[in-house]
Amino acid sequence: MNNKPIGIFDSGIGGLTVAKAIKEALPNERIIYFGDTAHLPYGDKSKESIRAYSKRITGFLLSKGCKAIVIACNTASAHAYSELRKFYPKVPIINVVNPTVNYCAEKFDAGKVAVMATKGTIKSRIYPRKIKKKNPALEVPQVAAPLLVPMIEEGYFNNNISQTIINSYLSAKNLQDIQALILGCTHYPLIKSEVEHFFQGDVEVIDSASVVAEFTKKVLKKEGLEADKPEGKDQFIVSDYTSSFEETSKLFFGKSVHLVEERIWD
Repeated sequence: MNNKPIGIFDSGIGGLTVAKAIKEALPNERIIYFGDTAHLPYGDKSKESIRAYSKRITGFLLSKGCKAIVIACNTASAHAYSELRKFYPKVPIINVVNPTVNYCAEKFDAGKVAVMATKGTIKSRIYPRKIKKKNPALEVPQVAAPLLVPMIEEGYFNNNISQTIINSYLSAKNLQDIQALILGCTHYPLIKSEVEHFFQGDVEVIDSASVVAEFTKKVLKKEGLEADKPEGKDQFIVSDYTSSFEETSKLFFGKSVHLVEERIWD
C-alpha cells in the first residue's frame, strides 16, 4: 500500500470535477491539485507552450511526492500526454481522453458517439481520431460549445438561461440520431443533468470525470499504489491566486476549497 498523494493538474479549476470524482471513487487517497490559472485557458496556447507548462507542473507535483499524475485537462491531454510519458517513464500518468475513448470503443459496436467540447479540443480532433482508430465502425460527430465554460464559471447552470444555451448547441444537425454524447470538457459534469434533460433518456451522456476516476482506481490497483487509509490533507494550489477562483472552485469540487498560490514560473 502507498499513502503518497495523487497529483492532478488542469489549466484552471475546471479539473476539480475530476478531483472530486477521484475522491469519491478512492476515498482513502490524498490529492494535490494544481490549477495553472496564470496561463489559462490552454485552448489558445501553442502545443509547445502547453507541453512546457505540463512538464513543469508534473515536475512540481512529483517534487511534492506524488505517486501518479492525472492530467485533468482535455487540451493538455491532447498535446502533452505522450511527451510526459516519455519524460517520466516510471510514473503512472493518466489523461482524461484515453479512458473515455476506450469506454466508447468497447461499449458501442457501431453508430454515432458525439463529442461536445471547447473549440481547442474540437480543433485537435483528439476524440474522433482515437475512437475511430480503435473502432472504425463508429461515427464521431463533434460540436464546439464556446459559451459553456464562461457560463458555468459564472454559476449559470441548472436554470432557464443555461438550458436554452445547451439546447441550442445540442440541436446541431450532425448530432441527430446519436447513441451517446461525450462531455469533452472538465467543466461539463456540472451541466450533465441539463444535457440528459435535452435527450430525455434516449442518449447516454458520458461524464469523462467519472470514467477517469474509475480508470485511475484500476491503475493504482494494478501498480500496487493504493492507499490503505486516509492520511494527511488534500492540497489545492494555483499558479495565480484570486479570490474569485477560490469562490468558483466550490462549484467544481462540491465543497469549500482553500487555494494556495505557488508561483512555480518565477
